[in-house]
Amino acid sequence: MTDRRQFAPATERNRDPILETLKGWLPPKGTVLEVASGSGEHAVFFAPKVKPLVWQSSNFDAEQIDSVMDWLAHRPSDNLLPPVKLDVTDTKWPVEAADYPAAPVTAIFNANMIHISPWRTCEGLMAGAGRILPPGGRLFLYGPFKFNGQQTAISNERFDEWLKSLDPEYGVRDIEAVLNEALKNGLRHIIARPMPANNFFHLFEKI
Repeated sequence: MTDRRQFAPATERNRDPILETLKGWLPPKGTVLEVASGSGEHAVFFAPKVKPLVWQSSNFDAEQIDSVMDWLAHRPSDNLLPPVKLDVTDTKWPVEAADYPAAPVTAIFNANMIHISPWRTCEGLMAGAGRILPPGGRLFLYGPFKFNGQQTAISNERFDEWLKSLDPEYGVRDIEAVLNEALKNGLRHIIARPMPANNFFHLFEKI
């Protein structure tokens, strides 16, 4: 049988610091929606460690959905759900369906998406979080960010140049623009925590 699992080397390096931060702020119950699960390595690592919360993986790309499916088969957990196909720019997400079995979604986790996709994905993420999360629900956002228009490290500056060479609409985002988009959708910024490799962990809460 073909193994469709993808491997992201950065995942193994960042998963422990992310999990440590997540566990300090996750709600006590409900479902965590991981927007853009990528390879699925975060999902299979986090899910068994955040019980009794349910972990809902998602992806837009079909090959990444296949990768998550095979990671789930390789490392199953009874609180880890098969991935749903999710386009964050849609005005209704699969978890908003009346028959979605794992409602309510009380937290959303997203890592390394908004800089390697057009700005409209950040707009869609914030709009979706604003619609879905209950008051007090939390959005966790991880990745590189600019502050006051400035990169936080030379490596991030080079990374930003590389992203823009792939697509002019890509790029490390200015956190002020992200915060404004969040506030427009009823999400207040709670913490900004520096993380390894010049990344940041941002926590938002639904007002």
